[in-house]
Amino acid sequence: MSASAGFVLFVDDDTTLRAANVQAMELAGLEVRAAHDAPSALRAIAADSPAVVVTDVQMPGMDGLELFRRVREIDPDLPVVLITGHGDISMAVAAMHEGAYDFLSKPYATEHMIRIVRRAADTRRLVLENRSLRSEVAAAEADGPLIGVAPVMERLRDTIRHVAAAEVDVLVEGETGAGKEVVARLLHRLSHRRGRSFTPISCSALPESVIESELFGHEMGAFPGAVRKRVGRIEAADKGTLFFDEIESLPLETQGKLLRVLEERAVTPLGANDVRSLDFRVIAASKVDLAEEVKRGAFRADLFYRLGVVRIHVPPLRERRADIPIIFGHFLAAAAARLRREQPPLTDAIRRKLLEHDWPGNVRELENFATGVVLGIDGQPGSAGGDASVQSLPERIEAYEGALIREALASHAGDVRSTLETLLIPRKTFYDKLQRHHISIDHYRPARDVGPSAKPVR
Repeated sequence: MSASAGFVLFVDDDTTLRAANVQAMELAGLEVRAAHDAPSALRAIAADSPAVVVTDVQMPGMDGLELFRRVREIDPDLPVVLITGHGDISMAVAAMHEGAYDFLSKPYATEHMIRIVRRAADTRRLVLENRSLRSEVAAAEADGPLIGVAPVMERLRDTIRHVAAAEVDVLVEGETGAGKEVVARLLHRLSHRRGRSFTPISCSALPESVIESELFGHEMGAFPGAVRKRVGRIEAADKGTLFFDEIESLPLETQGKLLRVLEERAVTPLGANDVRSLDFRVIAASKVDLAEEVKRGAFRADLFYRLGVVRIHVPPLRERRADIPIIFGHFLAAAAARLRREQPPLTDAIRRKLLEHDWPGNVRELENFATGVVLGIDGQPGSAGGDASVQSLPERIEAYEGALIREALASHAGDVRSTLETLLIPRKTFYDKLQRHHISIDHYRPARDVGPSAKPVR
């Protein structure tokens, strides 16, 4: 929060001193509101006010101490700085034990007062940001496991709701850690198969020597070492949903056999003569563009078209930067509960990391970062996770500027006029900065309406 985003409420019954202090803080770039007594001050603040209260203790009627206690009833985290005479220092120290932010003993240097007020304003900003984050997380979690308020996420949730009820196979595409399995599980949960099994198969983790036995099953004696019958994972998913993760990892020969199973909805275990009819839905996920893999000859075209009846793209975090603090807040609360630790506040170092980092590992990387913050090993200046600490000041300013532009574009769904109103910069300057930061407006604009069988916005 910049100084202009909040205000200082200065309370003193002495007209001359009040005017002098207000002028000094305004010259320092602070927004100041003045009150001549405690009742007037109380009318000027409310819970969640972005304010710092600086009040003289010795005032007629309600004194500064009583004002401090009334402010705590309104909002216990609102910083109150007490101005005391020399004989009241012990009383001011006692008030700090009750929760007062700090005190100034008369006579005090103007520079000292401004330093205290700036620190208090920073503290207040962090408190309000954490409150806002918790509120946004709670609202986002109400929509289910796909957390986010960016237009592209609204579109993704709508697509999932439309597709879930349809008995069609689905191909989920997205980068590593983007949340493809979350999408798959949500599709299953919203379908009529929700009471049945959801069977995930990590294709990259299946040893090639036993992959067909794992998928299709085998009879006893089907091959050396087959000492007992095995039900394959496909057969075990009967009546439920099969999720093939990283399906691009399947060998070409296995792809051909899987294609036949998908077309016939039947499986023949190794060593068996009978064909077993099955009822299952298939959701496959790929972290690469399967269409490109088909061109390279690394993936069968017929399997690609069989799986891609509906293709759903899960956007990476860099295309929905406005969601990063919300998702981080969700992971932070979850990690604190899991590790039985107090949830740490959102510091400037953490906020800078959230805004500046590109998150190539996407949601999974963000979750790991949240866990590190709860453990106290990440998120602080100089920590392993705080890469901004090794940048020069111009580099950090440049990265921060780019992050703010992306955040504004995401908040306004790529609408240039609204973004310019938020950033308060000329249009030409805006486009110059887009070019310098390699930002594409199209990444933040929602897609045109599509049917259930089309791709959502990328």
